[in-house]
Amino acid sequence: MQMDFGNPDTWSTAIYFWIIPAVLGDAIFPPIPSEMVLITGGALSAEGRANLFLVGILSAAASWLGDVVVFQLFKRRLSHILDRWTWGRKIHHGIHEAIAKAGRSSTYGTIIGARFIPGGRLATSAAAGIADVSTPGFNLCAGLGGVLWATWLVGLGYFTGSATRLPFWASSLIGVAVGLVIGAVVGLIVTRRRGDRSPVDEPGEAPGTGN
Repeated sequence: MQMDFGNPDTWSTAIYFWIIPAVLGDAIFPPIPSEMVLITGGALSAEGRANLFLVGILSAAASWLGDVVVFQLFKRRLSHILDRWTWGRKIHHGIHEAIAKAGRSSTYGTIIGARFIPGGRLATSAAAGIADVSTPGFNLCAGLGGVLWATWLVGLGYFTGSATRLPFWASSLIGVAVGLVIGAVVGLIVTRRRGDRSPVDEPGEAPGTGN
């Protein structure tokens, strides 16, 4: 069966199946456009073509689960598993760079808030695992952060769709543009430290020798 991507009914059916893999994948590979998926879900909800509550719940749950996976991967010192594959080494190196750019703070406030800046979700989850943050504390903060993050993005899509009354795809693009601008501003304000030495060992290097 061929999908008609210009048909809103196609998107309204598929959006529920795209949210979980997109948000989970974004936890390890930030270039995955999970934000766009969530904003699109909100825009579809504004047209009555998706359930706003269900979109929000799936988004928050997938965000929490992805954060926990990354956190446990580094807390249990299993990050070396990534180095077995070329793509894994690239991801490991990307995590190293993300922590260096976003800073090494693993405070509870950072766990909640850093997800709103590019790469912040991955960096803080990995850094919290390395810093041996308590699992209950991380789970609680990741859950709260996931709810806030999902509410912001889905709500942005819903508000844009309701305010513009444009087709859902146009509302989604406007919402993404607004989100990128706000995210960039937040990133400039929050991300003060650049080039900090990352606590993540570079792939292929012995522990404690990575930069």
